[in-house]
Amino acid sequence: MALTLHGTVSDNTVALDRKTATPLIINGDMAIAQRGTSLSSQSSSTRLLDRFANDIGGGGAITISQDTDTPNSTFPNSMKMVVATADSSIAAADAYRFTYSVEGKDIATVGLGNSDCQTMTLTFWVRSSVTGTYGIGFQNSAETENYVDEYAISSANTWEKKVINIPVRTSGTWLTTNGVGLGIRWDLGSGTNYNGTADTWQTTSGKVYRTSSCVNWIANASATFYVTGVQLEIGTFDANSIPDFQHEDVGTSLARCQRYCVVIGSGDASYQNIGIHGLGIGSTIVDTIQPLHPPMRTEPSMSNSGNLQASNGSSGFAATAIAITTISNSRQSAGIRLTVGSGLSAGSSYRIEQANSSSSVVTLEAEL
Repeated sequence: MALTLHGTVSDNTVALDRKTATPLIINGDMAIAQRGTSLSSQSSSTRLLDRFANDIGGGGAITISQDTDTPNSTFPNSMKMVVATADSSIAAADAYRFTYSVEGKDIATVGLGNSDCQTMTLTFWVRSSVTGTYGIGFQNSAETENYVDEYAISSANTWEKKVINIPVRTSGTWLTTNGVGLGIRWDLGSGTNYNGTADTWQTTSGKVYRTSSCVNWIANASATFYVTGVQLEIGTFDANSIPDFQHEDVGTSLARCQRYCVVIGSGDASYQNIGIHGLGIGSTIVDTIQPLHPPMRTEPSMSNSGNLQASNGSSGFAATAIAITTISNSRQSAGIRLTVGSGLSAGSSYRIEQANSSSSVVTLEAEL
């Protein structure tokens, strides 16, 4: 079925011409949110919904959430952004955008930088309270090869489907490894440092993803911006010929997201284990291993929130610190070291767990 620009389904039938077995964009339907479902008044760069990042740099702030307002019943969720603090005086280097990075191994078949490079088409559903011209950009990992395009939001608070055609690029250096193969940036109001020329590839000394004609969404207090149904196809399509959004079952989508981020805890239980049973190292340290299936993109980094403890089944020992151990850290398993004040027995078995708090989490990241 073809989808019209304003969210209704037409009677036309689209011949499926998809050249990839799995979606190039992971979590394009915004269904996976391992880190949580809302972040209030963010004034610096952050991540919420899996695989998407929100870059915020200036005097403004944005509230981000997973929402159920969508263009039709085939999409369960969208990413919603709301201006929490408006910024009407945007400096040249200020940046307000959300981004997605396609891994080089996933985009290799396109042939970017080669004579046999293929065209691509990006499509997505968008709804905003602010109408006008918006910018979007595509870059290599070094941000020296840039393609900028514009799209119009013509009706306020109305879902519209956008189709962006990306021409071939036969020059430049493009990664086909586990680094950034293609960066995508949607502008929400950034400074002049990020202005480029629309509808052409350009070689620059830094990323560009907007033009001087683009609106500054961030300048409007309480403005809203929703997006879902993000898909990237190999080939050139229009709104009528683009293949239907390629939904994945939640298990497959979650597993693909966990190549880049694994959240342990997240409201599942009050005493959920972190890793397998660990070993006491002296009186203050427990070392354990968290198996990673599937393997992560690179050796992960780690952050945590809430209270954790070491437990031998009868007593809990409050954590004072937790960190990745480089000795046993790999793509297949994360080495985790918990430090407590005292009381452990060297060589004894302990588990690292939430300290009676389902909100305590450990986050392992290997994001692009």
